[in-house]
Amino acid sequence: MKFLHRLPFATAVLATSILAACGSETKTTQASETPAAKAEVAAPKEVKVVVVTMFEIGEDQGDTAGEFQLWKERQGLNTKYDFPQSFHDIYMNEETGVLGIVTGMGTMKSTSAIMALGLDPRFDLSKAYWLVAGISGFDPADASIGSAAWAEYLVDGDFGHEIDAREIPEDWKTGFFPLFSKGPFDENRPPNQGEVFKINGDLTDWAFEMTKDLELPDDPAVAKTREHFSEYPNAQKPPFVLKGDNLAAMTFWHGEILNDWANEWVKYWSDGEGEFVSSAMEDTGTAQSLYYLDRAGKADYDRLMVLRSASNFTIPEPGKTAAESLTSEGESYEGLALSLETAYMVGSTVVNDIVKNWDSYKTQLPYEVKAEQ
Repeated sequence: MKFLHRLPFATAVLATSILAACGSETKTTQASETPAAKAEVAAPKEVKVVVVTMFEIGEDQGDTAGEFQLWKERQGLNTKYDFPQSFHDIYMNEETGVLGIVTGMGTMKSTSAIMALGLDPRFDLSKAYWLVAGISGFDPADASIGSAAWAEYLVDGDFGHEIDAREIPEDWKTGFFPLFSKGPFDENRPPNQGEVFKINGDLTDWAFEMTKDLELPDDPAVAKTREHFSEYPNAQKPPFVLKGDNLAAMTFWHGEILNDWANEWVKYWSDGEGEFVSSAMEDTGTAQSLYYLDRAGKADYDRLMVLRSASNFTIPEPGKTAAESLTSEGESYEGLALSLETAYMVGSTVVNDIVKNWDSYKTQLPYEVKAEQ
C-alpha cells in the first residue's frame, strides 16, 4: 500500500523527465505555486464507529423514525457530509468519532454505499468498528417481536439457480439451489463465492455478553399479538437479546415453506454451525465490501458486528395464509417502533463502550483487552 500512496508523485516525476528528454518547451508550474498546494489539506477524520442503517422514513429527525433517526438524534450526529456518490448524506459526531450512514435497501445499495464510504478520503476508517443496526423479520421459533440478535454468519439468499415452483421435480424440496450444483442442498456443495460470510465470532460474543441481560422495551399491542403464536414458546416471551444468524435476500419472502428453506439454507452454507434467526436484505453486501476494503487496508473486517431486531415474523399469524399476511404487511407497523428502540438500546450499549474505551480498543479488539485484564 505504501507504493500506491507514492504513485502520483512518481508519475509526475516520470512525466517531467520524459518532457525534458524530448526537449519540450512546455512550461511547467512548480507544485508549490498551484492553488492545491497552497491550500491546507485537511487530515482525514478518525472514525471510531460506523453505525450502518438501511432506511429512513421522511426526515432524518423530528418525525416518524426509521432506522437512522434515533442514532442521529441521540448520538448527536450533527455534522453533515455531502455524499452524492451514494443513497443518503452521512452524519458524524466529530467529538465522539461516531459516524452514521443510511445505505438504502437491498444488497445492491448496501454494497455500493459501504464501498463508497470506505474509499472516501475524508475519513480514516482503518481502525473503525462497524455496527449494522437494523430491523428484520424473525423466525418465531427463536425469538419474539422486539428481540435483538447478534449474528456470526451472514448468508445470501439470492445467489443461486432457480426454477419456477410449478416445475419443481417431485423429489425436490425447493426450486432454488446453489450455482454450479446438481440440485437443492447438493452434497457436493460448490465453493463459496459470496453465499456466506463468517464475521468475527469473538467480537459477536463480546457484544452479546455485554447486552444479553438488558431489559428491553415492550409494547402492550405487541404483547397481545404474540399470544397468538402459542406453538412457539420463544415468540411468546418478552423481547430479549440472543445470538442468531442472518439471511440476506433482495426478495422480501414470507411463509412457513420459505421459512423452512431459510433454516436449511443457513445450515447448509455454514456447515451446520449457523442458526437462521433474522431475515433482511443488506448484510452480505455490507460484508462483501468490508472484505474488499480490508484487503485494501481501508477497513478491518474483523471489526464488523451485525445486530438485527425483530419488527415482524417470517411466517403468518395463525389463521392467515402467507399471501394474506404478506399483502397486509406494513398496514399497522405494529412492531416497528419497538424494534427501532431495541436496535438503538442494544447497539448504543456497544457503541458507547467503544467510544469510552477507545484508547484501548483502537489497537486491540475488546475481547483481547478483556483477556489481558
